[in-house]
Amino acid sequence: MTQTPLLDTLNLPDALRRLPESSLRQVADELRLETISAVSVTGGHLGAGLGVVELTVALHYVFDTPRDRLIWDVGHQAYPHKILTGRRERIRTLRQAGGLSGFTRRSESEYDPFGAAHSSTSISAGLGMAVARDLSGKQNNVIAVIGDGSMSAGMAYEAMNNAGAINSRLIVILNDNDMSIAPPTGAMSAYLARLASGKMYGTLRRYAKQLATRLPKFFYDKARKAEEYTRGFWTGGTLFEELGFYYVGPIDGHNFDHLLPVLKNVRDAKNGPILVHVVTQKGKGYGPAEASADKYHGVSSFDVITGAQAKPKPNAPAYTRVFAESLIAEAAKDDKIVTITAAMPNGTGLDLFGKAYPSRIFDVGIAEQHAVTFAAGLASEGYKPFCAIYSTFLQRAYDQVVHDVALQKLPVRFAIDRAGLVGADGATHAGSFDLAYLCCLPDMVVMAAADEAELVHMVATAVAYNDGPIAFRYPRGEGVGVEMPEVGIALEIGRGRVLVEGSRVAIISLGTRLAESLKAAEELEAHGLPTTVADARFAKPIDRDLIRRLAASHDVVITIEEGSIGGFGSQVQQLLSDDGAFDAGLKFRSMIFPDYYVDHDKPERQMARIGLDAKGIVAKAMSALGREQVGASLIA
Repeated sequence: MTQTPLLDTLNLPDALRRLPESSLRQVADELRLETISAVSVTGGHLGAGLGVVELTVALHYVFDTPRDRLIWDVGHQAYPHKILTGRRERIRTLRQAGGLSGFTRRSESEYDPFGAAHSSTSISAGLGMAVARDLSGKQNNVIAVIGDGSMSAGMAYEAMNNAGAINSRLIVILNDNDMSIAPPTGAMSAYLARLASGKMYGTLRRYAKQLATRLPKFFYDKARKAEEYTRGFWTGGTLFEELGFYYVGPIDGHNFDHLLPVLKNVRDAKNGPILVHVVTQKGKGYGPAEASADKYHGVSSFDVITGAQAKPKPNAPAYTRVFAESLIAEAAKDDKIVTITAAMPNGTGLDLFGKAYPSRIFDVGIAEQHAVTFAAGLASEGYKPFCAIYSTFLQRAYDQVVHDVALQKLPVRFAIDRAGLVGADGATHAGSFDLAYLCCLPDMVVMAAADEAELVHMVATAVAYNDGPIAFRYPRGEGVGVEMPEVGIALEIGRGRVLVEGSRVAIISLGTRLAESLKAAEELEAHGLPTTVADARFAKPIDRDLIRRLAASHDVVITIEEGSIGGFGSQVQQLLSDDGAFDAGLKFRSMIFPDYYVDHDKPERQMARIGLDAKGIVAKAMSALGREQVGASLIA
């Protein structure tokens, strides 16, 4: 007999909570299939969401969301959560223009109380909400779900240490999907978890504590530690207990008979922070994901039956791969080259380096602050560390960049991946600010590759440079298809290059807007405006001689970069202002990211929308000259 679909009747968690517990298995199975179907169309994060299907159902069933605050760390596992919270009809717009975000987002739903796309923020945010609740005299629950990978970040422990000291009522679900803390769980551990989280055990524990307080302090301390370590012997969690959390687990995160009683118990507990250790399997319930090495962590659209992903044949090598292969070639000649990644060996290409030189790669976990200072320590002893971190994640280590690297002029090499806009991942992952936050630092050298060949040379430049910190940025995705050099050649620091000579308009491009600048120059030339196109190469130090020459010989100077205000264009404007070039009548325009966060879309559409394509460059030049373009003619 065919079961009647239940998911169709569950628009919001209120409807889910009206079902009998016996129906939850069917809901989870349908939710897993719906998640697979949706991501097969849109692409996105799959494995993490499949691993928390049962946990998602159980949390919304037991807790009164959205009154009870449910916070998903990172948010890439929240697709099932979105389906259950009124967004199922839009789930196939994930990561598409105008569609749902690939992460949690406050503006999207009241069921997303805290937006997240970077890891390890949930416990801090949850503690803030819990304290706000206490100050307001409310009684709702606050639940933070954090993965075991995110627990490698110091921020999680800072939050737990503070939570233990404050002793506010907070529930943390540790989603252990790598079995990195505990082995698979069974009936005995489930029984112990139910017992330890139950009201009777908690009541007896409180009475015992009250009795123990009447004893001399020496005996009280011994009794307290005996209870903690006895429970820790059977269940684990001594570390969390020392941080002030009451530990429960581990329990099977795919078994409702284990999940529901424990979640109900911790929901009804009245005192202090609690950590529930749940073991899950990433990619659970979908064969291709379970069999994949990365459990289908991030996928493009795919065939549901076979799991085959739709990946078009690349037209040019990816920038990330070019960086990795260039660095491998340099490392063959220089045994002082070492690499550091913050839990992103695949994303940064350093997995390839690790295969070639396994003793010279260091994955420090989700700990960008430590990664940068660790690199500084290596540099202080004469090594050549390459710290490969996404632009958006390097933000987390800014104080270390300033204090531990730049201030001491240590030659740490920063390979900044995902610089600029990143398409479907949206504003949370865009590399919008690295030019601004690095160019303001004294003695920092900052480069931006215009194409994949330039990236090869910039890797060689970073290897050769030993006078202080140096950074080079490059975007996500494929290169432009230029001829690749056989070997990288170190560039002269602070020197750009001119590709096309003109006399009226000068376009100085930093980074991968060079191709669009060349297209714009052709169109301007067709309209009788001879245009110079220069590749700055360096955002700092800028090529002062080149800029001054172009300013003196052109009517308009336009800078263009993939970054916010405060970067390359600001450096150029400061130079020209100090020189008095504007007093002499020079027209200057700086093309940068707008003063708002650019939402997720296809990269080329993002660039067109904010005017950083050839059409936008032409329009900027026309505007500066006081002309309007009508068809193929110009009107003064």
